[in-house]
Amino acid sequence: MAATDQPVLSASATGNPAGESGKQWQLAVFLTLLTIAAILYLYKETGLSTVAIWERSETFAHGFLIFPISAYLVWTRRNLLAQLTPHPDYRGLFVIAALGLGWLIADAGSVLVLTQYGLVAMIAATVWTILGPQVARAIAFPLGFLLFAVPAGEFLIPSMMNFTADFVVGALQITGIPVFREGTFFTIPSGQWSVVEGCSGLRYLIASFTLGTLYAYLTFRSTKRRIIFSILSIIVPVFANGMRAYLIVMIAHLSDMTLALGVDHYIYGWVFFGIVMMLLFWIGSFWREDLIAEPEKNITTETPSAPSTTGRNFIITGAVLFIIAAIWPAYATYLDNRPIKTKGLVMSLPDSINGWQKQNVPISNWQPHFVGADSQILQTYKKGENTIELHLFYYRTQRQDAELINSQNYMVQQKHPVWNNVGEEPREVTLDGKKTVVQESLLRSPSTRLIVWSWNNLASTYTIDPYLAKLLLAKARLFGQHDDGAAIIVASQYSDDKEDAAKALQHFILDTLPAIQQSIHNVSEQ
Repeated sequence: MAATDQPVLSASATGNPAGESGKQWQLAVFLTLLTIAAILYLYKETGLSTVAIWERSETFAHGFLIFPISAYLVWTRRNLLAQLTPHPDYRGLFVIAALGLGWLIADAGSVLVLTQYGLVAMIAATVWTILGPQVARAIAFPLGFLLFAVPAGEFLIPSMMNFTADFVVGALQITGIPVFREGTFFTIPSGQWSVVEGCSGLRYLIASFTLGTLYAYLTFRSTKRRIIFSILSIIVPVFANGMRAYLIVMIAHLSDMTLALGVDHYIYGWVFFGIVMMLLFWIGSFWREDLIAEPEKNITTETPSAPSTTGRNFIITGAVLFIIAAIWPAYATYLDNRPIKTKGLVMSLPDSINGWQKQNVPISNWQPHFVGADSQILQTYKKGENTIELHLFYYRTQRQDAELINSQNYMVQQKHPVWNNVGEEPREVTLDGKKTVVQESLLRSPSTRLIVWSWNNLASTYTIDPYLAKLLLAKARLFGQHDDGAAIIVASQYSDDKEDAAKALQHFILDTLPAIQQSIHNVSEQ
């Protein structure tokens, strides 16, 4: 019939659908919201973890605003939506299944950020599945904007810290100020500085990218301009943060270290960031297109062969979607409830291993920071002139805040009152007769320097790759196998040349690794 070739609804003055199609819209929207609410309940632990991060971290506090902004953006499209007729799209059920499986894998590997992305993507996929592809296309940006609610990006901190340190040191040298640098620490004639997490610029980057993407959507009409401006909102804050850090160092240097050291350090930074963002938006305004009517898109033409949709279709779609979405957290709950002993696990090591004798005094007061380990041990060994410190952290099963691969597991805590991590890099060593890459960290205190090698032991697989480790742990957990693992850390003092200490570490590993493996095996059998 010809009626199927024309828009079923027209926009009224208020933008509300009318007649039978209006009732269809009301039912479809109600079922969509109901299904989303049900999904949020099914995945409530993931949702609550997201909100908890918004609450405790200023970097991600903007997450509270993302959903209201997205809802407002949908409301601004109400006139266009009024011209569309919602139709369930059963292809979306496969997307829901894929997202659920991805969530399960991420949950099994304790990759919190991926579970959060999976949940947000499931919300968007629910809209597509129940309301149909035309409606989803009409509000594609508001749905995509929801991804900014996920507190992601902390993995960028180390590289951004290094870039900021490179930028500041390079700018100081161009200025003519002599600089001595160790990792992210550097010294100039007027004082010592370090680039810490708060100086990495991640907060600026996230704020700029979120605001820049929203500004591009509201100000421009062409996809090309929107993409270009969004990319600029990523690049500009990275370099602006480097300039901000350089200016703060220069202000302190020229004022004999009396300015830019306390609260004003942060004030200067945010004022500078505000100026940069204002300039970015001002430049973007020269190419603004928001005063131009948005070009008509071919989204209101119904497919001639599209079947009529009844309330029953919407109800069945929502019910099937809910069942598919419920499978994955149900299986995750089953895995979590398996009887696994995590209390009372005790690790032990021999007092003597191939000539290495146990010592009662550690080589320093340094301790690596690992959270939630089910068992751990510190032992110091000496052979000849070489003294080595061994740390083992064992995790019987992976769960939130008690996992081998965790951003809170590190060699030295930021702003530690005594110890500093002045550099980390991969290093190839010999483990079990094979060339293996470990993480080498150089630590210093006012009186001591340490070279530290660390790696993860997962079912006799050695790796420092966090992604590979997460995949191995997730695979083991999903198939009902042991998802235990251990961090192995060895440390030695050095003075000027770290290579002598590195040789001692290599000899120690060759002599003691079988005993270390046996210790890990013994605790896994308890």
